[in-house]
Amino acid sequence: DRAEALPDMPGVTLSYYPEPVHYTHYDMHLNVTETGERLVADIICNTDIFEAGTIGRIQGQFCTLIKEILKAPDLPVTRIPLLTDAEKQLLIEWNQTETAYPKDRTIIDIFQAQAEKTPDAVAVVFEDQQLSYRELNVNANQLAHYLITLGVRAETLVGICMERSLGMVVGLLGILKAGGAYMPLDPDYPAERLGFMLEDSRAPVLLCQSHLRGKIPAHQAKVVCLDSGWEAIADCSGANPSRQSGPENLAYMIYTSGSTGRPKGVLNTHSGIYNRLLWMQDAYQLTDADRVLQKTPFSFDVSVWEFFWPLITGCRLVVARPQGHKDAAYLVDLIARQQITTLHFVPSMFRAFLDVAGLEKCSALKRMFCSGEALPPDLVERYYRHFNAESLHNLYGPTEAAVDVSSWCCKPGSHSIPIGKPIANTQLYVLDKYLQPVPVGVTGELHIGGVQVARGYLNRPELTAEKFIEAEVFGKRTRLY
Repeated sequence: DRAEALPDMPGVTLSYYPEPVHYTHYDMHLNVTETGERLVADIICNTDIFEAGTIGRIQGQFCTLIKEILKAPDLPVTRIPLLTDAEKQLLIEWNQTETAYPKDRTIIDIFQAQAEKTPDAVAVVFEDQQLSYRELNVNANQLAHYLITLGVRAETLVGICMERSLGMVVGLLGILKAGGAYMPLDPDYPAERLGFMLEDSRAPVLLCQSHLRGKIPAHQAKVVCLDSGWEAIADCSGANPSRQSGPENLAYMIYTSGSTGRPKGVLNTHSGIYNRLLWMQDAYQLTDADRVLQKTPFSFDVSVWEFFWPLITGCRLVVARPQGHKDAAYLVDLIARQQITTLHFVPSMFRAFLDVAGLEKCSALKRMFCSGEALPPDLVERYYRHFNAESLHNLYGPTEAAVDVSSWCCKPGSHSIPIGKPIANTQLYVLDKYLQPVPVGVTGELHIGGVQVARGYLNRPELTAEKFIEAEVFGKRTRLY
């Protein structure tokens, strides 16, 4: 370009000689020279800091900036795109995750179909107790019919304060079958937090176990004890109730503190968690030979897939004892005894698990999932040294988007573990504060779009409006968290 821009001078022949630059006073220096009607730009940079590919991207983005200014000189600079056509196309292709799942179904529909298909298979195990798919479905139906008599219907929030047990699983399914949305109340929470959640939600019904009633502060809900009060519930019909809620109705609400410390109730729909579970089955293919360990406290959203993924696929759900998720030695023993094939850890607990003796007993393990914290590469290396498992997967997602929105299959030898690519019917964009996509290497904030984005926060319209926004990305108006 410089050679073409040299001026004509009578009697003089000019040629361009690029002078080698061995040092620079700045990390990056842009030099623009006017030659006739042209501007020629040189970028001089510190090669200890910048790779050639990085400078190439910056050059392309700078050219894009100039072209866009010339096309629309009155456009505010905050709305001028920086992405090159190639980068824009990459982002568009990255987010082409459209997957054709049935639009009119919920996870209850799939569970009931599975119970009809494999009625005698073991559905859930807790300590020395178990329920078949038929028994679990009948018990959940009886509870659902009972809750309906108490006024539970679509959009009704139903509190559930229980320790891990068979009754907890029956309770969750029964609430959903009655059309309600379940609201987990961890009995280990301080009384003040439990009291706030009950007051904020105004849940008209609360399921619990009789020995926990004393832990629950004063409230207005109708209490149903699933142990001491089961006799009355058992008088109800064991048949599937007619569908009480649809894909756009609430399925569950989980309180999350976030950065403010004040709990926020996140409202998640059936369509969101339905999409999340069908993607997981498409991606990882559970069979009736699999056994999934449920150990995450149900006040955390990872528990949602731990409960329902196995129950919609016909495999066995194994529920850890109360407080068992804190005892790595107990977990190793339980995984070995129950021949667990699939489980989840937050990385900090994953490290403790890998430190326990006897990991060789966990020979049935096929797949491990991590989420909730950044996954250090050294844990990936240690995992693959211990297990001949199929894979280790890093998942990422907020409670506000139905558990997980991205996934990455971890391989040994990685220097860092990314959060991965968007899952089915999900879009991920890194945008600046003006909601413009940022180029590679430029800091921005992650925005999530797609069917899994929650409805918002209960009783927090201002915060909902701040966090759940409408924005135009690549010419398409979309709702983002």
